[in-house]
Amino acid sequence: MVQRNAIKKHILKFLWVYFCLAGPSLLAQVRIDVEILSPVLDANKPLFIALDYNNWNPGDPAYVLTKVKENNYYIVLDDAPPSFEYKFTQGSWILVEGTPSGEGLPNRSFDINSAKTKLVQAKILGWEKQVAYDIIVDNIPENTPKDAEIYISGNFNNWEASNADYKLKRNIQGQFTTRIYSDLQKLEFKFTRGSWESVEARESGKARPNRIIKRSSDINNKAIIVTIEGWEDLMGTLHVYSLFDFLLLFAVFQGMLLVIAIPLIQNANIEANRWLILSIIISSLSIFLYLISNFQTFVNRFPGIVILHDFVYFVYAPVFYFYLIKLLYNVQFLPSKWYLHFVPFLIQFFVYLPFLMQNDKRFLLDLMEQKLILTYIFGGAGIFGLLWNVYYWYLFRKTIVAYKLEFQTNLSYEQNLNYLNSVSVIQFVVLCFWAFSIIAILVGHYFDIDNIRLFENSVDLTWFAFSTITYFVGYFAIHQSETFKAQPQKISIFDDLLETSVNLNQKPSQNDLESTKREVEKLEKYMAEHSPYKNPKVSLSELASQLQIPAHLLSKIINDHYHQNFFDFINHYRIEEFKKMVVDPKNHNLTFLGLAYEVGFNSKTAFNRSFKKITNQTPREYLDGIKIE
Repeated sequence: MVQRNAIKKHILKFLWVYFCLAGPSLLAQVRIDVEILSPVLDANKPLFIALDYNNWNPGDPAYVLTKVKENNYYIVLDDAPPSFEYKFTQGSWILVEGTPSGEGLPNRSFDINSAKTKLVQAKILGWEKQVAYDIIVDNIPENTPKDAEIYISGNFNNWEASNADYKLKRNIQGQFTTRIYSDLQKLEFKFTRGSWESVEARESGKARPNRIIKRSSDINNKAIIVTIEGWEDLMGTLHVYSLFDFLLLFAVFQGMLLVIAIPLIQNANIEANRWLILSIIISSLSIFLYLISNFQTFVNRFPGIVILHDFVYFVYAPVFYFYLIKLLYNVQFLPSKWYLHFVPFLIQFFVYLPFLMQNDKRFLLDLMEQKLILTYIFGGAGIFGLLWNVYYWYLFRKTIVAYKLEFQTNLSYEQNLNYLNSVSVIQFVVLCFWAFSIIAILVGHYFDIDNIRLFENSVDLTWFAFSTITYFVGYFAIHQSETFKAQPQKISIFDDLLETSVNLNQKPSQNDLESTKREVEKLEKYMAEHSPYKNPKVSLSELASQLQIPAHLLSKIINDHYHQNFFDFINHYRIEEFKKMVVDPKNHNLTFLGLAYEVGFNSKTAFNRSFKKITNQTPREYLDGIKIE
């Protein structure tokens, strides 16, 4: 026990001697006096020391220097390590000491073993030259609270909404001013009242894009005067943009009503209308998401809302295509590879999924900073979405044209499907605005043109044009009678291959010619005696049944012998009958339209179009010619 106590005494004695000799070398109290020989960059900010042992924090409150008199400061570093490196700043690395010419300086250093004293005399000869931006807000919204504090937030301060160093100050003219130092090539920023809920907006309260200042040779200390139009949490009066928003909202409500009304009112085209209802749901939902994504109140709660409406790029067109197929063609089932139409949508979903699942604050910050990966992904989705929809617009036109040829082969009357042509025109307008938006943003990016307002207006017009499709499709779907269903055809690259008969181009035999001649005579006799063309709804199958010959044979006779389709064949008889009736005194009490109905036409438009096609004259021109004779 005595021996153990003796050992402890020796150890304690050794440690006491060691700290007496080495202690001053391990920890020391160092005083640094600083004289500033060059005016500070910002007279309102204190002087800091950033050291290697405080992780080079340029604005640590524990290391702020005390001002002795004008341009003279000091700091006492308690428990400083035996050697360290340091620099002087004004709270950030943008405001850091430099050479008199504005160039950077190497780190200052201190070593207690080589220093003769623990008092360091330092002089600041200059500051690193930084580009200065003087921001002046000359006008703010009238509804801004009187005691509001306005901050500037951007990529130069990590988008902090209420950083005290970036608080604007009011000058004697009543303007709000601040100076920003940054060596960034492009400054992006917005003004806030201390939070992202109270960020600046368009005059209507709608979200505005980041303000952008691009660095140039003459930008330094050049006043940049801006105006704050509105605040997102303080909606302004009703302006054109808010009226535009109401129109979009009305389209959404009408879509909801159509989703309810179509299945209750319409009993025709039931299968097709199911796809139509789905397309209306998709379009209305996407319009609504686009609408609310323009307001920061919603974006702050769920930032992913700004990209949800992008899903319409790849899902709406296939659904509308299936509506047309079900409406116009006699198909019981979708093509066996129908799912291929939705592969781009699935790819987009899985690409977007990580961003939708990302931390809300992180995603919002990435959006503010316009990260390159977001630009490529969302911009690429817009470009490929445009190409995808152009392809489907081609399919829509191809489907309608093919159907028109088919019903002209089988029917003698026109289907009331002009609304599909109107929808096709609107879709084309949507694609034009969409393409213009992409071109505008690309031109602005590559040619350094500030056309963001043009881009915004073009995008708004794209969505407005898209919203009008619901009006046309929904209204006519409610009033549309059951359509003639044509035989299915291969329209899309994803559709099944259809079996087609092989044309061997065989020369008809003598018996075939004689048989055809007899059938032609039989047809002409029946047309002359029974006037089946006066039936507005007469069809190829109905006339073939009356003649007791196969429908395909009757179609072949009309095509080969008369070089017409069934539609033109019947209308030719109707026009000839009209010519006879118009000169008959017994019919002088009837109007042109009345005579047209008498000979089998079911509309004025169909009569005028057929008359012009067959006679190369309008009915009025024909009648005037008769009077002259």
